[in-house]
Amino acid sequence: MIFYTTGFLLVSAVLVDLAVGDPRRIPHPVVMMGKCTARLTARWNVGSEREKKLRGTLLVFCIVGSVWAASATLLAVLAFIHPLLAAAAGVWLTSTTIAVKGLKEAAEAVRKPLEEKNLSGARNSLSMIVGRDTEKLEESEVVRGTVETVAENTVDGVTAPLFWALIGGAPLALAYRAVNTLDSMVGYKNEEFSSFGWAGARLDDLASWLPARLTAAAMLAGAFFVPHSQKRTGLRVLLRDAGKHPSPNSGWTEALTAGLLGVKLGGINYYKGIRSERAEMGEGTRPLKADDISRSVQYLYAAAIIFTLLCAAAAITTGWQIPFAGR
Repeated sequence: MIFYTTGFLLVSAVLVDLAVGDPRRIPHPVVMMGKCTARLTARWNVGSEREKKLRGTLLVFCIVGSVWAASATLLAVLAFIHPLLAAAAGVWLTSTTIAVKGLKEAAEAVRKPLEEKNLSGARNSLSMIVGRDTEKLEESEVVRGTVETVAENTVDGVTAPLFWALIGGAPLALAYRAVNTLDSMVGYKNEEFSSFGWAGARLDDLASWLPARLTAAAMLAGAFFVPHSQKRTGLRVLLRDAGKHPSPNSGWTEALTAGLLGVKLGGINYYKGIRSERAEMGEGTRPLKADDISRSVQYLYAAAIIFTLLCAAAAITTGWQIPFAGR
């Protein structure tokens, strides 16, 4: 039946996210992952650097393994009751790993105050989605932070979960989000987390490596449908600047977005008053403006649509069926 096909389940999950996003009334799996990670981190991030690395590795096994096992068990039980229950649950669980609508809403929450000349409101909205200091940012820097966040999270919050859902269904998509959550919470190269978060950060780099590069290809293809995209510049900047980013993966979509928009991303940020500088990506000389946020969201949507269709097409062509789909 079509309800159990890989293409149907993936497309349905994306449509559910676009329609309802993340309702606050329903407990969100990623939020629960974050709470568990925070509790275990408070207890385990102690001792020598070697002990921290060992405990951090154990944390990865505990969080990622339990997320996969719990979701796989749930779908297996539902499939035993009725296959359609497992299929429906698989669609919903997969949709919780995708954040197209959430990213758009977060970006719009920054853009709208800027258009209303409410810089303080835009700074406050930006502070909800980035870790950098935002209190003193000028408008162009607020826009830069938003565009960088949308570009980076196109992989983390959209295409990578879809990629792993294609391979292993909702359980593997949720496991990926668990890895990504660990990286975002403890994967910092500072005194507190450099050892404890080592395993989570390395696993996140590995799990996002291929999706990031496939996403850049999808985004570049999608740029043909976004007016005024500088596609040749985008490709040139992608190939030249992607490797300048501290992350082996985030630079692919950020560099491409910089080139497509004709602006520069990267530069100087402050975190709790401490200066952090990274290489600039792009060739533009103009200051970023609020409209660049809207265009970055268009690239997000274009990449998400093309990536989803490519995943569905790959599944149809190969006859691949998602595990735990309820057949």
